[in-house]
Amino acid sequence: MTTSFKIPQSVLVVIHTPALDVLLIERADAPGFWQSVTGSKDAEHESFVETAVREVSEETGLDARGYGHVLSDWGLENVYEIYPQWLPRYGPGITHNTEHVFGLCIPRAMPVRLSAREHRSQIWLPWAQAADRCFSPSNAEAIAWLPRLGALASRSLDGTAGH
Repeated sequence: MTTSFKIPQSVLVVIHTPALDVLLIERADAPGFWQSVTGSKDAEHESFVETAVREVSEETGLDARGYGHVLSDWGLENVYEIYPQWLPRYGPGITHNTEHVFGLCIPRAMPVRLSAREHRSQIWLPWAQAADRCFSPSNAEAIAWLPRLGALASRSLDGTAGH
């Protein structure tokens, strides 16, 4: 039997509206732990953009490249110590993860389709309240950057406004 470990390279995608309301989702395996979309690369060669698009789809049902949706690379990376309860998911000796941060601006707050295996609830909150609710310091910090990075929401990764 082959054991497949998680790659310690992931994305954090802050999904928000132009009014800076932020989607938070509650982890199924850790009730009370609210977060933005997160997830690891499936393969070493998968780009962070590909990972972000895939994770948004898997965790919310949203198409990050859909009409009116603007995926922005915020040019931020966090390196953090993996929480002890999740260390067994990684290979022997792996203790830290590198997380690449994106924003996804969608036209309005809307219910999303959660993956029941991963998340149990969702809520849209103004950015400051969302930052306060996050269990992860790096997630809270990324949301706190939202007002300053709002200009990025007006252009996508390919330099055009929306799709």
